[in-house]
Amino acid sequence: MASNIFLGIGSNKGDKHNFILQAVDLIDKNEKCSVTKCSSIYETTPYGEVEQENFLNAVVGIESSYAPEELFDYVKSVETSLGRKSTLRWGPREIDIDILFYNSLIYNSDDLVIPHPEVMKRDFVIVPMIEIAPDFVHPVRQIKMKDFHLPKIESHIIGRTNFRIS
Repeated sequence: MASNIFLGIGSNKGDKHNFILQAVDLIDKNEKCSVTKCSSIYETTPYGEVEQENFLNAVVGIESSYAPEELFDYVKSVETSLGRKSTLRWGPREIDIDILFYNSLIYNSDDLVIPHPEVMKRDFVIVPMIEIAPDFVHPVRQIKMKDFHLPKIESHIIGRTNFRIS
């Protein structure tokens, strides 16, 4: 099983906390996945230009025997099972699950880019990554998460919530 796979999970529609909990539970119950680490849940302002509610965001570390494209298909099926509908880019959503990192893999296909190309722009990804994997090295930038210079990126985090994943 792979050991340094990280997923970004977010929600800004309905019972946001519950959508995140359900997503993590479904991933952990899959025989090919095991959740190993969970960050705190952060309230964040929306990314992009669409007027919408604030998000709850977290990062989870998993182990998985899925190949990258298989994992992508699986997390998209989790989104669908939790009621996600196709909407405009960066629009409101019940649940959003992104593969941020898959070990030190650098991968690019029509459907999937790893590491996620927006990681470097999102404090709501980097801060939770620092929380659960401070020594993880970004495979392209070759820098540890804890060494990222956060003031140079957009700030979306409002604060850490009292919600917990586990």
